[in-house]
Amino acid sequence: MSNAPIGIYDSGMGGLTVWREVRRALPEESLVFLGDGKNCPYGSRTREEIRRLADAAVARLVEEEGCKMVVVACNTATAAAIDLLRTKYAPMPLVGMEPAVKPACLATRSGVVGVLATERSLDGDLFRRTAARYGEGIEVVTAAGRGFVELVEADREDTPEAEACVREVVAEMLARGADQIVLGCTHYPFLLPALRRVLAGRDVAIVDPSPAVARRTVQLLDAGGLRAEAGHRPEYRFLTFADESYRRRLIAKAERLF
Repeated sequence: MSNAPIGIYDSGMGGLTVWREVRRALPEESLVFLGDGKNCPYGSRTREEIRRLADAAVARLVEEEGCKMVVVACNTATAAAIDLLRTKYAPMPLVGMEPAVKPACLATRSGVVGVLATERSLDGDLFRRTAARYGEGIEVVTAAGRGFVELVEADREDTPEAEACVREVVAEMLARGADQIVLGCTHYPFLLPALRRVLAGRDVAIVDPSPAVARRTVQLLDAGGLRAEAGHRPEYRFLTFADESYRRRLIAKAERLF
């Protein structure tokens, strides 16, 4: 048993969608959320930059905050740095974001799957391996969600501007018959209201990997005997590399998720 917190890290506010699912799955666990903020977005940064930023974030959660495990709730950071982080911080368990291509490929009826992600995630080995393994005989149509992260970071995810941005980005995959759309960035679930309006009248499923990441977090906690004591009263804290104003916005956005 361990009452130490679980750390959850993202480039900014998007990882709060994973924080929500972990909190639901583990209501007795304390959580420390670190939203970088200062260096967001990560999507077009170099692999070396992302590795450095991810290492600094995990070091803060482990060395300064005493976290017993860390969830890297950022697809871009996972793609660039998860192997490095797992080696450096072993044997502490680390959970990364898996591209949810497998369930989409298994569920598609049209044989066309759309994947929305950042440029860096789509260019990563993890996505390529997953798409090659499960996408045989399936047309996988990818699109970088340009502007998506910025909309969420500015609290403009449910606006006419956001809907227009989403409509433009998904147009090609819909034209090619996609009946599954994978959200390959933790910021993107915040755009679900806009995406659902764009998809109105279409039989298209949206695949969000956040619940699966929460389930994996539970599995690793149990495997390591790291659960908090029964009846433990959890604490929720929010950190950032940006300023206090950004931290307060993180808290406000988290509160709106419940």
